[in-house]
Amino acid sequence: MTMPHFLASLIILIFIQGGPVRAEPTATPDFLLPTRSGMVSPADLKGKVIYLDFWASWCSPCRKSFPWLNQIQAQYRDQGLVVLGINLDRDRQLADRFLQLIPANFIIAFDPEGRSADSFAIRGMPSSFLIDRNGYLHSKHTGFRERDKNGREQAIAQLLSEP
Repeated sequence: MTMPHFLASLIILIFIQGGPVRAEPTATPDFLLPTRSGMVSPADLKGKVIYLDFWASWCSPCRKSFPWLNQIQAQYRDQGLVVLGINLDRDRQLADRFLQLIPANFIIAFDPEGRSADSFAIRGMPSSFLIDRNGYLHSKHTGFRERDKNGREQAIAQLLSEP
């Protein structure tokens, strides 16, 4: 079969099936972690758009990301955004010192054993995941760069506009 015939067959197959086949949405791995004032789980936040951010006290880009995380939490809170930071330091005192210097106006959870990070297969710090209102992973991002903020905010606004 020649390339044009193959493409024509593929287009016909897609048309017959009613359009491209989409992959099933990926559910967010579940966890239950302590926060400064209780426990948190993604299941507790269903119905909200979640910006999940894995961080550690030794992470230089994390220091730069916290002011932006505070900003988007304040800006989009009333529309249903929840920023959830998960600290991965083995020593809680390191996280507490970081938070004294760079306060977080969003939920901070602590996972010194890193089990939640393993379930998300993070590759670097910070690693962030955008989760829709139904608990499905929308996107992931490693690192923090000023030039990426606009794209991330557009993705947040898009998810917030969906029922």
